Amino acid sequence: MFLKKENTYLRALEPTDLEFLYTLENDVSVWHVGNTLTPYSKFVLEQYLENAALDIYTIKQLRLVICNTHSEAVGAVDLYDFDPMHRRAGVGIAIAPGHRKNGHASDALQLLLNYCQHTLQLHQLFCSVTASNLKSINLFTKAGFQSIGIRKDWLRTPDGWEDVVEFQKMF
Repeated sequence: MFLKKENTYLRALEPTDLEFLYTLENDVSVWHVGNTLTPYSKFVLEQYLENAALDIYTIKQLRLVICNTHSEAVGAVDLYDFDPMHRRAGVGIAIAPGHRKNGHASDALQLLLNYCQHTLQLHQLFCSVTASNLKSINLFTKAGFQSIGIRKDWLRTPDGWEDVVEFQKMF
């Protein structure tokens, strides 16, 4: 498996990931980042899983499950807004609360960068990170992403408006 590091590997979604996705997608603490206002039902997630095997060129997105050395799902990494003509995509990472600070996000991002550069042959990746999310800013900066601008008062949170930092990485 080429999407593997010592402590982390990426794999395709499986039907058995329903409970994990249900928990991950319904974590209200991160809803404001994904522009989510309502919970996802298991039925909707089952339908999503049925279509997850479709090609990235067809559905313009890809979600991979991040697993630890015990084959336990610990998070997910997404490619979204895939644009094959301009060879770019957005990237997002979510790590389940009980598995943070174990290096899985960094490992998963490195694996994804390799996949995007060598398999998908993308020209660039981009992402948006809330200005207060210093861990994610550090994660993407260490991976070679460059800050290209700030969207002021871009996201409304329970505590008020928050800026978003835009990042880009060229291959």
